[in-house]
Amino acid sequence: MTTPGPGGAGEATKPPLDDVMLAMDVVDTLRRKRRLVEKELDVAGRELDLKDRLRRIYTAQGIEVSDAVLEEGVQALKQDRFVYRPPPESLGVRLAQLYVTRGLWGKWVMGALALVAVGVIAWILLVVGPRGDLPQTLQNAHADVVELARDAAVDQQADQLLASARNALRADDIRAARAALADLQQLRDQLAAAYRVQVVNRPGEPTGVWRVPDVNQTARNYYIIVEAVGPGDRPLEVLITSEETGRTEPVRQWGLRVDRSTFERIAADKSDDGIIQNDVLGRKRPGLLEPEYQVETSGAAITDW
Repeated sequence: MTTPGPGGAGEATKPPLDDVMLAMDVVDTLRRKRRLVEKELDVAGRELDLKDRLRRIYTAQGIEVSDAVLEEGVQALKQDRFVYRPPPESLGVRLAQLYVTRGLWGKWVMGALALVAVGVIAWILLVVGPRGDLPQTLQNAHADVVELARDAAVDQQADQLLASARNALRADDIRAARAALADLQQLRDQLAAAYRVQVVNRPGEPTGVWRVPDVNQTARNYYIIVEAVGPGDRPLEVLITSEETGRTEPVRQWGLRVDRSTFERIAADKSDDGIIQNDVLGRKRPGLLEPEYQVETSGAAITDW
């Protein structure tokens, strides 16, 4: 009958460790107790004391270690057995190290690749794609202008813009080609527009103004304030060039230069009952660039008063 050990009845007897594993453990114990090893291993006669101390360490843990295992562990430590030696530097080792540490650098690399991909896609969509469509877009805009225009001079203007754009494309001057396209599209929009030129006649807003020109201080230039009214009585923005500044800009109201008699007639019409009876001065038909006026006017204009 086996008497139960101090750990309690039924506690199983610990199985013996494999000799090789135990020898490795001995070496590990010796490394942890480095100062003990440095004192004892250099003196051959004191190796027995070192083995006795090791045996007591393992006995305290309930592990039986044979003299052969202790001897094997001491000799292994001397010979640096069971010691990991890193492989020599090589491409394979570097690749393996990169793979093992991919968790550290992988997210940054993926982020950088994502940014590059976004940049490439944006370049294709915003630059390469539109640039590739530019010749056809130019051709379509030119065709629209020619179809709408009722004046041969406008056809000639459209031809010149298309030729200028094609020359720019051949010279790889995309900016100039796009500028010519913008001019063609603006010409098309002007031709397509239809509206009436109507005198502004609302409370608090001027109906007419006059200017003293710089070149002749004794003269006066007369202007009627007008607006473009499209189908459904919808106010429109139109491109107007100011004779004072030379700038062309989209406006909802502008001063149309008229002769003195027209200016005074409209002023008298308004002062009569506050309502201008004949308030339509001209009409802009599709296919024409400029309105056809029913009053004496040069078509000159101002955009600020």
